[in-house]
Amino acid sequence: MRHLILSTLLLLGLTPVQATPQPPLVEHQLAVHIDPATGTLEASDRLRLPAGLDDTLVLLDAGLTPTVGDETATLTPVGRRGHLAVYRLRHAGTGPLTLDYRGQIRHGLRRQIEGVGRDRQWSLGTIGSDGIFLSGASGWYPLLPGQRLRFALDVTLPAGWIAVSQGDGPGTAPESGRSQWRETQPQESIYLVAAPFTLYRDSSEGIATQVYLRAPDPALARRYLDATASYLRDYGARIGPYPYAKFALVENFWESGYGMPSFTLLGSRVIRLPFILHTAYPHEILHNWWGNGVYVDADSGNWSEGLTNYLADYWQRERAGTGVEARREMLKAYADHVHHGEDFPLSAFRARHDGGSQAIGYGKGAMIFHMLRRRLGDETFDAGLRRFYADNRFRAAGYAELRRAFEQASGTDLGDFFAAWVERPGAPTLALDGVRLEQHDGQIEVHGEIRQTQPGAPFPLHLPLRLALPDDTSRTVWIDTDERAQAFGIALEQRPLALAVDPGFDVFRTLLPGETPVALGNLFGAEQGLILLPARAPTALLDGYRALAERWRAGHPGWRVALDSAFETLPERGAIWLLGWENRHRATFERAVPDPTAAPPTRRLDGLDSIVLTAARGEQPLAWLGTELAEALPALARKLPHYGKYGYLGFTGARAKNRLKGQWPSGPSALHHHFDPPPTDDPGRAPAHLH
Repeated sequence: MRHLILSTLLLLGLTPVQATPQPPLVEHQLAVHIDPATGTLEASDRLRLPAGLDDTLVLLDAGLTPTVGDETATLTPVGRRGHLAVYRLRHAGTGPLTLDYRGQIRHGLRRQIEGVGRDRQWSLGTIGSDGIFLSGASGWYPLLPGQRLRFALDVTLPAGWIAVSQGDGPGTAPESGRSQWRETQPQESIYLVAAPFTLYRDSSEGIATQVYLRAPDPALARRYLDATASYLRDYGARIGPYPYAKFALVENFWESGYGMPSFTLLGSRVIRLPFILHTAYPHEILHNWWGNGVYVDADSGNWSEGLTNYLADYWQRERAGTGVEARREMLKAYADHVHHGEDFPLSAFRARHDGGSQAIGYGKGAMIFHMLRRRLGDETFDAGLRRFYADNRFRAAGYAELRRAFEQASGTDLGDFFAAWVERPGAPTLALDGVRLEQHDGQIEVHGEIRQTQPGAPFPLHLPLRLALPDDTSRTVWIDTDERAQAFGIALEQRPLALAVDPGFDVFRTLLPGETPVALGNLFGAEQGLILLPARAPTALLDGYRALAERWRAGHPGWRVALDSAFETLPERGAIWLLGWENRHRATFERAVPDPTAAPPTRRLDGLDSIVLTAARGEQPLAWLGTELAEALPALARKLPHYGKYGYLGFTGARAKNRLKGQWPSGPSALHHHFDPPPTDDPGRAPAHLH
């Protein structure tokens, strides 16, 4: 994930740091004492300000009371910005000055809804007996907007507590309650996270690898230490040297997925999911190159999430042989969650706040880098990444710097590519017309036309056309076009069986009917919908279904909850969830299931306590959930929105452990053309291949 400070600063109306050739740094030397039981922080910050910064604003959490320990400086209150108190600091001296402050920071956890059934917890900053979470945006230290910093941090806590921050640390004996951290590279913020951790340490090629767990678990720690070392080697070889002294996995006291400079803060349940080591974890490590190693110039759009998604999440899928499926899923997420009038260009993406913004910033962003890689080739693409990293390390950069790096690596003008794909919203919609075979001088030629049918100007495309041949081989031809209609002609030595345009979903585009089957994402991405409860269900189940439905409906006025008895027949418009084996409309749903032989039928199966299926009536998405375990419904309410790419699912137990998942088969695509077999005099004879 994008590191927390950017989205929080934007929320508060503060200006993120902008790129300068050699940005002046504020130096913090912090001595901090924290009492978790009372939520109290006492600190002394010896500040060294850049030359000329003798009159500036300083922000602190409003729960802290500051004093200036220097007769050459004054600190005057001037107002508030949310939870932050704003002061004017004037300093007449030339040396460092000291700010002392103390007070309580206890903002608690907040809930942010990000889509139907999806939400996350976050905090402005809190100190408590469960743990400590303080980002720069919390104002736990003197925050000077628009300035980068470096720091030394000495934290005193109760014995057994360990503090974690970015950079080099935590010292030789942190279990004593004293932790020491230092970071000399330019930073945007200072983080302080603490708890009674068990610390596990190792090293990889001079980089410290660390794991901080809230309960001892050597086996879990070893898995993360080994994975960390592997990812650091892989990314370092591909991009450039890792920019920090360590990388640490830190267990949070709520379920989170944050990537800070040189560490990640993940929830207790998250870190124990077996797939996290190969999905979210490399994503957070890679953010130390993209986002925390090269900073995001937010004025030109947050490129970091798309690039990190592509080189971490997508890369793992490609290595596992499921790259085609991963690309189709990104296109489907865009189709499911980006509704008419809500699209925006990548240059306007700042941070994820719902399914639509994620589909653009993460999904479309990743696809743009995939198209660039296909256009330039793997070696040139990686050379561009290395140049971008080397030129912008610890500086703010945007799409202009990315374009410059890839142009220098490739010797190619990429102005049209970046203008179309970064500055414009939307996606091309493709059509394949006029496909025919011609024979000239004994050679077969395939002719046809590819059109872009979307409103607005055509996009520049590097488009693959794949021809299936009778000898079980295929030939792929790439066409470059920025025209509304592009004719093509391909010469072959043998008569083809079929032609497919972009069969591997290598181009960011609108999916056509048949290219993707119905899945849960169609329901969770719908603006409007209806959740029907089973009126005949036992009381415990009905109450559980109702709680699930209300959780999914929360914050989404386009969704309604009703009893199935309120409808004689299912409405023919809008997404519909049917809940319960007892739902009176289940028979209607069963008739719409795409392929009952490809998934469990809607009946109780041995070993599965809860079943979820999707179906469609034309373009209307339907889904059905049936369970006999009312105690499983809270877990299903939480988990199902994360299974958006699946068409059918099966779970067991009250904790809803997934035992079955799959996608419906795709149907025919308008971008596929099958050629008629050649005529033959013998009806029983296989057609001859033309050479």
